[in-house]
Amino acid sequence: MAYSLDDRFIRELPADSEIALSTDDLRVFYGDKEAIHGVSLPFERYKITSLIGPSGSGKSTYLRSLNRMNDTVPGAHVEGRINYRGLNINSSEVDVYEMRKHIGMVFQRPNPFAKSIYDNITFALKRFGMRDKEQLDAIVEMSLQGAALWDEVKDKLHKSALALSGGQQQRLCIARAIAMHPDVLLLDEPASALDPISTAAVEDTLLRLKDSYTIIIVTHNMQQAARISDYTAFFYSGQCLEFDETSKIFTRPKIQATDDYVAGHFG
Repeated sequence: MAYSLDDRFIRELPADSEIALSTDDLRVFYGDKEAIHGVSLPFERYKITSLIGPSGSGKSTYLRSLNRMNDTVPGAHVEGRINYRGLNINSSEVDVYEMRKHIGMVFQRPNPFAKSIYDNITFALKRFGMRDKEQLDAIVEMSLQGAALWDEVKDKLHKSALALSGGQQQRLCIARAIAMHPDVLLLDEPASALDPISTAAVEDTLLRLKDSYTIIIVTHNMQQAARISDYTAFFYSGQCLEFDETSKIFTRPKIQATDDYVAGHFG
């Protein structure tokens, strides 16, 4: 079925909403190919927003743009605004490494360093000059508590992170990200490689974290999006076709393409 890309519905957030991050007419190119076509979205502070859509729809490309991860892709360039704290962080004048302290990212597959659990958490902190052991110890505990992992690993902090289960490794990666005290946490299908029990642990962790962080998550799992997110954006063919409260996306979508996708009648 062909869908009209002109029939988009992008909900405006209430006037009293605090916006943590937003994009205006964001476009991503790989060489001459335009992969993201002018996406404008707001992300409310201390909420979870899910990005859903079929494979190849651009949701992961869009997510990676939000903290300039596409800068590392040969031939890629990004146009438009990414607004954070009154700045356009898509500007060449922005210190990308400094910006990523505020906008952290967790990837699809767990990627702990081949180091101890403790060193995974403190690696970036030490690179930025933190040396006080008492302070580092406190951040390690805080981060692991935040990722609901402390009770499972507190007696083996100096053992290899690679000995953890897949679900534990992914929560360690979340802990590693929040150790930097970011405002925004980006997650690209963080549970796609995990079993149902580990997936539930990651989801519970994210629901707790949203009291302190703005969370944007790419997921291919419709049930996951419905369970944990406050807002959902539906991507198709490099565009965001619909953005609304999650309950409305899954029960009363405004456009046919969204209705077909969430009902499983897509394609």
